[in-house]
Amino acid sequence: MESYSERDNILQYRAQLAFQKLMTEACEELGLDRANWLIQQGGDGELAILPAGTSERVVVTRLTPTVDRLLREHNLGLAPEARIRLRIGVHEGLVHLDGANGYPGDAVVTVCRLIDSPQLKAALRQFPGAAVALIVSDRIHQDLVRHYQDLRPEHFQRVSAKVPEKNFEAVAWIYVPGENIAGDADANDRERSRRPAGNSEKGSGDAGRRSRVPTPQPLPGGQVFSNITSHGVNAYGNGNVISTSGAHDNTDPWRSDS
Repeated sequence: MESYSERDNILQYRAQLAFQKLMTEACEELGLDRANWLIQQGGDGELAILPAGTSERVVVTRLTPTVDRLLREHNLGLAPEARIRLRIGVHEGLVHLDGANGYPGDAVVTVCRLIDSPQLKAALRQFPGAAVALIVSDRIHQDLVRHYQDLRPEHFQRVSAKVPEKNFEAVAWIYVPGENIAGDADANDRERSRRPAGNSEKGSGDAGRRSRVPTPQPLPGGQVFSNITSHGVNAYGNGNVISTSGAHDNTDPWRSDS
């Protein structure tokens, strides 16, 4: 769950109840036998080892959109701090089912790293209207997403999922239901490539501000002086007029007749 630790005790309790209810409803709707999943609870989520015979295609392509819809319905009318948003990760591989303290296996480590990757967290923040963001390993993408059209493959964004403090990095693919995260990333890349070097996204810095200052233009029949501070009665040049507006002043008490 996104921002689970920022909730108080009551909201954490309610979020756990809602999570279990929504996952049960989603699996029943899709015909997935959740009762036979091997689940390691984590408070703000769970690690699930799915039994042999489970349709990987259903899990990868249909579970996330279904959970997204159910969560958006659940979140209607709730205060922002009470809404639930999820990150879902899917990977495949060998797992020991008889571990003394969980389920040992590199596949378990990989899917846990994918779900905690900054790239997936950023994807969920990027689309505040979405309730779920999915990340799948490159193997899952190549075996399922690329070959079937349940979800549009071009809407997946290829990322290098990194968790530096765990010395983890792997190619993965991110999908946000109802959004084209790959197209959005391409648009951002094009915008950055068009932006002049050294300019920030908020403007062109000091150069941009200076460009808005008009360059003084010569007045007919005389000279223009700018950025001049005068004390007392003064006149500049031969018969010129000093005007505070930058234009000729017909009332010229400072006029020199020399």
